[in-house]
Amino acid sequence: MTELAPSPGFNLTLPADAAARSFVDPSESAVARAAALFEDMQPDQAAEALAPVLASRPDSAAGWILMARIRLTLDQVQPALDAATRAVELAPEDPRPPAIASRALTLLGRHDEAMSMAYRAVIVEPKNPLWHDRVAWALMAADRQLGDAEQAARTAVSLDPNEAHFYFTHGVTLAALGHVDQARQALLTSLRLEPENPVARHRLDVLNGTAVPVPEKKKRGWRLFGRKSAGKPVRPEEFRP
Repeated sequence: MTELAPSPGFNLTLPADAAARSFVDPSESAVARAAALFEDMQPDQAAEALAPVLASRPDSAAGWILMARIRLTLDQVQPALDAATRAVELAPEDPRPPAIASRALTLLGRHDEAMSMAYRAVIVEPKNPLWHDRVAWALMAADRQLGDAEQAARTAVSLDPNEAHFYFTHGVTLAALGHVDQARQALLTSLRLEPENPVARHRLDVLNGTAVPVPEKKKRGWRLFGRKSAGKPVRPEEFRP
């Protein structure tokens, strides 16, 4: 069971004084240009622009975080994990690298490591609902500790009760535990907040017996730790049916 995937603070933005420092360190402006390409939905070009920067500045934590995001978007999971691992080493105080590594490890089927990395992100930044959401999906993908997954999803909802995706996650965990009525209510809340979400609608229809589960198929459009676009909420992970 894998996820699909808000909160300010997940854009790969440079520090406020980056413009001034870029005259001293051109790599920062190069990373910013690659980030702009990525946000403009040109991940291939972003990766091409970023690769020589990392070759010349392998100590750029911001560069490795961006590269990990890009690689995941391109479905290059092992390279994404490699980049995230480098970022973890360079910026152990940043919760994004372990969260990205967790997602990649989940996709690789390395569930114990994925859960460990997800919890690491929570430890670094316990008040951020995104990392609790990642814990929930890591546990569900491993098909174990579903009670803990539900608790993590519930925590994400409590930290950001206005984000539709966290109710979606909570609904999925409740359904996995067999709490159908509660799952239905969580999905209804998610749809009230985001009526156009077809994935939440399909999950609800499955619970109501009016649809059948479909094989997992990646639905693009939500980019890892991206920024808001066209009024849609930011999510760290892609939605899956």
